[in-house]
Amino acid sequence: MNVPIYQQALGADFSRLQPELQEYFSLVPGSGRYGVGEGTFDVVGCRQEWLRPLLRLTSGEEAFFPEYGENIPFRIENHAHQDPFGRSSLTARREIRFPGRTRIFQDTTSATLRNGAPQLVDYVGRYRRLVTDLNLSVTVEGRLRGVSEASRLLLGPLRIPLPAALDAKAYAEQWWDPAEGPAGKHRIQVKVIQPQIGLVLVYAGSFDYRLRPYTGGSSAHSFLPRYAQPDRWENRV
Repeated sequence: MNVPIYQQALGADFSRLQPELQEYFSLVPGSGRYGVGEGTFDVVGCRQEWLRPLLRLTSGEEAFFPEYGENIPFRIENHAHQDPFGRSSLTARREIRFPGRTRIFQDTTSATLRNGAPQLVDYVGRYRRLVTDLNLSVTVEGRLRGVSEASRLLLGPLRIPLPAALDAKAYAEQWWDPAEGPAGKHRIQVKVIQPQIGLVLVYAGSFDYRLRPYTGGSSAHSFLPRYAQPDRWENRV
């Protein structure tokens, strides 16, 4: 059965999401469509100036970036597909359009089984070297909350779990705001916090979202446009 991965992870709680969120997270492999969101981040990037040179060293990973800005336009594409290992997955590719430079931030979330229950695992960056468990919940208002934790680095043959003192957690919340604009908008807020450093990365803003058919109408379960594919796939969890 071709069930959206967020519905697999949330189970019955998926129906408690706002209807607009249920639609957003309902893409499945083979649908022949992908999602496109365009909007503005009220704030995005690294607020701590002393940390930005370090993030500049890792910017080629397309997971973190050193810039910080306000009222920054962005675009996100969501592609549901089976990854090369047969797992139902959702790849997100974000273009963050800072003045003079566009940054790419990409990841693939895949559905796995852990102790017989569905679990979402997020592979971050163009080389998918950073892996985190994604734990989801639904608020009483029908918003989606997610926490990325228990991170691992995959460096060649090495799988290195990050100790709690070093691990950075991402706290995300997404919801539909009917009062945003004339017809309502999606809103998202994400904070990445490292216990020794504090706030590493933040982005928060609103966007419009729509589904588009793939050029050529491809409905293969494994289809993912070449520009949205990572430089390396990973199946270790």
